[in-house]
Amino acid sequence: MAKKDFLKKYGPKLLVPLYMVFYMVSFYCLENRANYRFHVIHSSFDKMVPFCEYFIIPYFLWFLYIGVTVIWFMFKNKDTKEYLQLIFNLGIGMTVFIIVSWVYPNGHLLRPVVFPRENIFTDMVRLLYSMDTPTNILPSIHVYNSIAAFIAIAKCKALKSKPLVVGGAFILTVSIIAATMFLKQHTVVDVVLALALNVVVYLLVYRPADSRVLVHGREYSGVEES
Repeated sequence: MAKKDFLKKYGPKLLVPLYMVFYMVSFYCLENRANYRFHVIHSSFDKMVPFCEYFIIPYFLWFLYIGVTVIWFMFKNKDTKEYLQLIFNLGIGMTVFIIVSWVYPNGHLLRPVVFPRENIFTDMVRLLYSMDTPTNILPSIHVYNSIAAFIAIAKCKALKSKPLVVGGAFILTVSIIAATMFLKQHTVVDVVLALALNVVVYLLVYRPADSRVLVHGREYSGVEES
């Protein structure tokens, strides 16, 4: 197989593992910076959200949700454009997160010192806390990637006839967003900024392809007819 043909066939699929190496190395370096001070992120709304350990289930389902979505678009969906839109949406948001974390070290002080209850779910939260520090939280990648995955699923032509899949993805996305706050993993500020970033990147990744608008009942692409 010629080099050009190889890149055309496998190039888009290589983007994910190559980017993940960059992201994981960058995130590891961020999490292991020694003796650095961070800006505390908080808002008055955070006090209105109670701790609820049961949200650990959708929080952990995020890893499966994002993984399955990327793999399905990579290998099952025949529309390469939809796959590229998904990974560029994810990649831009995650890169912005890395840059923000480097130039604006941030974190929160919301985690409970003592859990209100002791059960298997609080044990799972305790495990999460031991693996993930309450730093580098702005914007929330759990929120950003969940919405990016849902957008790809909702706009996928092959899934238009599968409302249960789209509906299930919507419920899971909302549950994951709520989980970030109820588990005290993220502040309301992190969530709002993740939503705002989603809007900006959506306009960059998806809107150019949907730029035609209806004018006087006809599709108009911005090019005048002679």
